[in-house]
Amino acid sequence: MKILGLDLGKKTLGIALSDSLGLIAQGIETFVFKENNYNQALARVKDITEKEKVEEIVLGYPKNMNGSIGERGKISETFAKKIENDLQIKVILWDERLTTMEAEKILISANISRQKRKQIIDKMAAVVILQSYLNSLK
Repeated sequence: MKILGLDLGKKTLGIALSDSLGLIAQGIETFVFKENNYNQALARVKDITEKEKVEEIVLGYPKNMNGSIGERGKISETFAKKIENDLQIKVILWDERLTTMEAEKILISANISRQKRKQIIDKMAAVVILQSYLNSLK
C-alpha cells in the first residue's frame, strides 16, 4: 500500500511517497503554487494519487509548541477535509513540530549547499513526516 506524505506551506507543497510495502519514504518534489491557492496544490495531489495508486495520505499538522492549533494548523485541517471529500481518500494529520529543523539537519549533514537546501527543504520535510508515520506503524 503506497502512502503519500505532504508538507503544506503558503506557496509550496513538499511531497514524499512510500514504497509499496509502506516501509521507506522517498522525496518526490516540492510543488510550487500561487500563494494560498490550495486548489492548485489539491490538483497536484490528485495527479500523484491517481498515478501512483496511493491509498492513504499523511499531511503534516503544524501545531504550536504548546500543542495548540494556530492558523496554519487550521489551514491543514481544511486541506485534509478537502482531500477526503474530493479524492475519497483517508488523510491522517501528523504532528510536524520540528520536522523542518530535522530536515535541515539531514541536509546539512549531507553537505548540501544553502541554496540547494532552500529548493528541497519542503520535500525533505515531507519525507521526515512520512517516515515518522511509517515508523509508528512498525
